[in-house]
Amino acid sequence: MHDDRSLVEARLKRVLEERIRPAVYPESVPLEVAVWHAPGEPVPVAEGLAATPEPIEVGARWGAPWGTSWFRVTGTVPQAWAGKTVEALLDLGFDENMPGFQCEGLVYRPDGTPVKGLNPRNQWVRIGAPVAGGEEVMLYVEAASNPVILDYHPFLPTRLGDKETAGSEPQYTLTRMDLAVLDENVWQLVLDLEVLGELMAELPVDSARRWDLLRAIEKALDAVDLQDVNGTAEHARSQLTAVLSTPAVLSAHRISAIGHAHIDSAWLWPLRETVRKVARTTSNMTALLEDEPDFVFAMSQAQQWAWVKEHRPEVWARVKKAVADGRFVPAGGMWVESDTNMPGSEAMARQFVYGKRFFLDEFGIENEEAWLPDTFGFAAGLPQIIKAAGSKWLLTQKISWSQTNKFPHHTFRWEGIDGTRIFTHFPPVDTYNCSMQGREIAHAARNFKDKGVARHSLAPTGWGDGGGGTTREMVAKAARLRDLEGSATVAWETPKEFFEKAEAEYPEPPVWVGELYLELHRATLTSQARTKQGNRRSEHLLREAELWAAAAAVRTGFPYPYEDVDRIWKTVLLHQFHDILPGSSIAWVHREARRTYEGLAAELNAIIDAAQRALAGEGARELVFNSAPHTRDGVPAGGARTPAVQGETALTSRVGGGHVLENGLLRVEIDQNGLVVSAYDIEADRETIAPGRSANLLQLHPDFLNMWDAWDVDEFYRNTVTDLTDAEEVVVEGNAVRIVRSFGASRVTQLLSLAPGERRLLIDTEVDWHETEKFLKLAFPLDVHAERYASETQFGHFHRPTHTNTSWEAAKFEACNHRFVHLEEPGWGVAVVNDSTYGHDVTRTVRTDGDAGTTTTVRVSLLRAPRFPDPETDQGVHRFRHALVPGAAIGDAVREGWRINLPERRVTGGQEVAPLVSVDRDAVVVTAVKLADDGSGDVVVRFHEAYGGRARATLTLGFPFDSVEVTDLLERPSADAEEVTREGEQLTLRLRPFELVTLRFRRA
Repeated sequence: MHDDRSLVEARLKRVLEERIRPAVYPESVPLEVAVWHAPGEPVPVAEGLAATPEPIEVGARWGAPWGTSWFRVTGTVPQAWAGKTVEALLDLGFDENMPGFQCEGLVYRPDGTPVKGLNPRNQWVRIGAPVAGGEEVMLYVEAASNPVILDYHPFLPTRLGDKETAGSEPQYTLTRMDLAVLDENVWQLVLDLEVLGELMAELPVDSARRWDLLRAIEKALDAVDLQDVNGTAEHARSQLTAVLSTPAVLSAHRISAIGHAHIDSAWLWPLRETVRKVARTTSNMTALLEDEPDFVFAMSQAQQWAWVKEHRPEVWARVKKAVADGRFVPAGGMWVESDTNMPGSEAMARQFVYGKRFFLDEFGIENEEAWLPDTFGFAAGLPQIIKAAGSKWLLTQKISWSQTNKFPHHTFRWEGIDGTRIFTHFPPVDTYNCSMQGREIAHAARNFKDKGVARHSLAPTGWGDGGGGTTREMVAKAARLRDLEGSATVAWETPKEFFEKAEAEYPEPPVWVGELYLELHRATLTSQARTKQGNRRSEHLLREAELWAAAAAVRTGFPYPYEDVDRIWKTVLLHQFHDILPGSSIAWVHREARRTYEGLAAELNAIIDAAQRALAGEGARELVFNSAPHTRDGVPAGGARTPAVQGETALTSRVGGGHVLENGLLRVEIDQNGLVVSAYDIEADRETIAPGRSANLLQLHPDFLNMWDAWDVDEFYRNTVTDLTDAEEVVVEGNAVRIVRSFGASRVTQLLSLAPGERRLLIDTEVDWHETEKFLKLAFPLDVHAERYASETQFGHFHRPTHTNTSWEAAKFEACNHRFVHLEEPGWGVAVVNDSTYGHDVTRTVRTDGDAGTTTTVRVSLLRAPRFPDPETDQGVHRFRHALVPGAAIGDAVREGWRINLPERRVTGGQEVAPLVSVDRDAVVVTAVKLADDGSGDVVVRFHEAYGGRARATLTLGFPFDSVEVTDLLERPSADAEEVTREGEQLTLRLRPFELVTLRFRRA
């Protein structure tokens, strides 16, 4: 037989595109359109419906950036259409190649009832099926003219990312506003041909099935009269019945499709627009669920559910009904799909507490899966948190984006720092916006790395970010792929149904230990420094507010601020979303975030001040309140008293220029350029700084990325570096050394100080930053031979190599830490601690002169200056605090990390304050002391082993209690709790390395 395959395939493409698809709507009449442009921010629905619109024609421009326009469309169904299916086709000016990321609409009836969303791939509104003819049609469209930020030429700087700079030029052209007849036979024929054509293209050319499909398609095309597509579509479909009904082979890969719409809680749009994106999508999905009995939709992020409940009660009612039917599924059990690298221990725990509690309170549903398809890597402490929240599964997609190394598994158990293992799945479809295209389904089957031992994978299906979710076309394609030869099988299932099947068939999958590092988007650890500082400060202020309010409530009857703390936690958790905290959102988002953090700080400081004054009582005695989890200057953790008197620090001139700081523990030499050339540990008789090198060295790199400007840092940035060694001033200021440097258009002022009795050099850095596409680092070259170093993460720390033996190690050229980085040789180490930075790198070289020892350099990432999506990223003044801690064991790193983030507070009062809870082992760190969330007055204490070893600890309670129980993060009794030994007001526990424990005390 002659090979005419290419001829038939080309024929299919053209006939489908130019003849069959246009025949889906064979008849149409225009609607009359009028519009009212809201003058400012979005208005309530009632106001939009009541406004007086002005006529507008198709082809007219509309929509200033970030504006809202209310369209009224009216018309009459022709009598001649009686008995037919009629839809309104409402094209606001969509680009079908860009689902989401542009204008969107939500359709209402005149009484304010929402109908469905309008999106590039979802422009129809059903009028009747069938119609009687003569029906009067009136619909309103709340249309958002969100500008296109990420355009066909992506990453170009734009002022459209903030309403204050976006201008008022109309963005869109009204394209189509019609009533049209839907020919369902032609619509079905389109889907038949799409599914078979897409499947055919994925099959081997020499496979019999591919040729069977080709011949069937050819017969169907022969059966179509191109001058009467609508009259011949049914006959054409009959030519495809046989190939569509041939079942899949028994060994076919099995895909669990889950309706999905990944909606970033803010990104290239502000938070207020996400509220509307969620309303549009949920309206779409509840309507689709009513039409498609097999379809299942899952939505994560309790915050987005809460927005629907608060802002769109009429949509919320439909959502609640669909949830009760088991088809609209709460997923993930987190407040938002947060970043997991940077949130602190308690914040990461509270993501699950607030997310799971919302779904339990609203629906009685407990999520057993964490759902994080788009998060930029996963910290090694997360498995324990997932388990402690009562969950056991994790889904993500983003690791497939890694640039260098391909992850070796799609289904595996992920082991965290304490040994907890979580059953984890990476969908091999490699997208969280699956649209049921043949190439996606075939890729999932081919790509699946666990063939031979497992055959189930998951496909999140639907357009996200305002694309409207799953479409009826996707559902129709999935129906054809349910059991089709040559394809993986597809069935709509809930996340729970998928995970139960996957775990049952693969009970002992391979194990991956440690962080799930994304080899991409590394610069999200540094971009938008003010947002990151706001997060870090808020986390620690919340710790203080809970601690002192709980103590004051127990001791003095102080009214515990349940509602305020609850609201503030939710706000902080929202801003940990994986495009806000990472700094990858538009200028508007970060401008609002700065204002929000300032307001939260004021509220939390007021709570802390009121609680501390209640505890201190009346009097003239100066008390120091210690919020850190370790005793400081004689003040116990969680207590207040007059601090112990420390020694003195000498500040003298250095031979050759510069200054020397010395306090009996450390001697620090600062040269005439303001560089630290020596940090000598007097007790250990050991130098910290590598020979011939200088610490406190600011280094500037060019930072022009190949793409993803705010997200990425490409390794070639290291090829060029400028050491900022010239100083304008190196002078004594009080008991510190002040250093001033200028470079480019920027200026840096530093204060270096050494407090009495402390083995840490404090470095306060102020940068007035006005660079563009530059990367600023602060370097510490250390005389330490270490093949690995420790980075703090949630509820512990973990180690990364300092070498680059493998491509996996080399790819981690920028990584995350929380409060400290620690390196050590046996018996001696060094820590670098910080109050607000996350990104860093650690490298090692062997010296070729002198003693030929090893120099290990820790560099802290301070600032970047990408121009997309915020062209003014981080311009202005920033303040950072770091400390170099020579002679530090891991325990010193832990203690100093807490100390630099929780400065002492001085309050005048009459009495010392004893801690509510004390621990006799520094290795056991208390991360939260609070009253129980249920308002019972019970005291909740959370702590963990922080050194990575075993600990036997005694907890002493500073209040009488009737009973104690071990709980999960939601403060419910823990099913697998270990024994707690009680003697009076003391408890004795044994903790495994990094073990996390939550105790709940019922007060006497």
